[in-house]
Amino acid sequence: MSDDVATTAHFENRYQRELPDTYARVSPTPLKNPRWVAWNSALAHDLNWPHPPDNDLLHAFAGHGLLEGTKPIAQKYAGHQFGAFNPDLGDGRGLLLGEWNDGQGQHWDFHLKGAGKTPFSRFGDGRAVLRSSIREYLGSEALHGLGIPTTRALALVGSDEPVMRERLEHGAMLLRIAKTHIRFGHFEWFAFSGQTGKLEQLLNFCVTHLFTDCSRQPDPAAALFDAVTVRTAHLIAHWMSTGFCHGVMNTDNMSIIGDTFDYGPYAFLDAMQPGFICNHTDTSGRYAYNRQPDVAFWNLQCLAQALAGIADQSALRDSLSRFAKHYNERFLELMGARLGLATVMDEDQSLIRDWMQLASDETVDFHRPLRALAETEASDWATLDDDYVDRDRFRRFRQALAERRQQEPGGQTLALASNPVSILRTHHVQAVIDACEQGDDSLLHSYLAALQSPFDARVEWQRWRQLPPPDYQAQPLSCSS
Repeated sequence: MSDDVATTAHFENRYQRELPDTYARVSPTPLKNPRWVAWNSALAHDLNWPHPPDNDLLHAFAGHGLLEGTKPIAQKYAGHQFGAFNPDLGDGRGLLLGEWNDGQGQHWDFHLKGAGKTPFSRFGDGRAVLRSSIREYLGSEALHGLGIPTTRALALVGSDEPVMRERLEHGAMLLRIAKTHIRFGHFEWFAFSGQTGKLEQLLNFCVTHLFTDCSRQPDPAAALFDAVTVRTAHLIAHWMSTGFCHGVMNTDNMSIIGDTFDYGPYAFLDAMQPGFICNHTDTSGRYAYNRQPDVAFWNLQCLAQALAGIADQSALRDSLSRFAKHYNERFLELMGARLGLATVMDEDQSLIRDWMQLASDETVDFHRPLRALAETEASDWATLDDDYVDRDRFRRFRQALAERRQQEPGGQTLALASNPVSILRTHHVQAVIDACEQGDDSLLHSYLAALQSPFDARVEWQRWRQLPPPDYQAQPLSCSS
């Protein structure tokens, strides 16, 4: 890193300066006997982060001291949780340390998860555990590797401090990095508590720092909502095209900039199961895999309601009416790429639907068959027939795809670049967690490397291509996951 970047990079605190009285100042509660578990050197490079992961930094990211320029706060917000409005939400176990200015014009929130109790902890202990922190670290890097907008993690610190969840576990802290931690729920809090002035301040903050193009529009609030609608539609299309299930799409877990946010009981599909539920508290299936587009639309309606007092309501309705179009176009584009189609034409929609229906009816793995189609020359696709119970049905599909691919000279190259070799699978994550809880971080580092380069087929990552055992049944996870 050049000296001029090193001297211009620093921490700022724009959120608390421009939005006073919307947070609580809280100091981290130190984690006992901290140790490095993981350090994201690739992200550190992207951030122009100048400090090595030494003991001084370890202690800072374990709550034993503050980095120069940081002023930790716990943000206050609200949100709809499983459809019911909750006005009493906020950062209950995480602190926004400050906003890192990387010296190249980009600010990054440094958010320390597991930092101890805050005024918004309710009955929680404010801690994170190693298990859930590993899941967020791997999950966010997996999505980033696939090109899906997401928060990321710079550092993971473990300890031998006992923390009680369903069982006694090891405490940990995760340093989450995001361009913002502003959620739909921030807007809901101000709107539904009658704080119109604060709502306008929040809007101005977002327009000034996150949606600068909206500042030139006659109705910045409506313009911001339209941009959020597009970003959210595209994000959910990414999730659906890669078999990702978030598990708890409450409005307080929806990022205003369209990033994947808050990794709790998430999972990637193994078998293609449209109604897959990964959250064990989701007894109604509200957040099932196939309901994510509908839930995203519902959440956007909540955001529109929060903005209705400061934006043209007809413009908000118009933006909502275009959500399905934005989602469908992006989903078809992404699924088309997985089939090797650079340009999705109208007639290709039935081809994509046929594949999704075939995969669902036969409950085949969501990922492996598409990778097999990508790795195999179209002239040899007949060798894949035996992977399907209804061989004739698959034969009709592959013949139609082969004919269509004749119009796409770079189809196989596109398919190889769109179908990952390494996918985050729950049984692999559990193996990593089990090893780390015994003090062995080697599997974590191996899996992390594979997920960061998911389209590379390397011999040393062969174990991460293994499917779950035939009798394996992924269990729904809790929000403490």
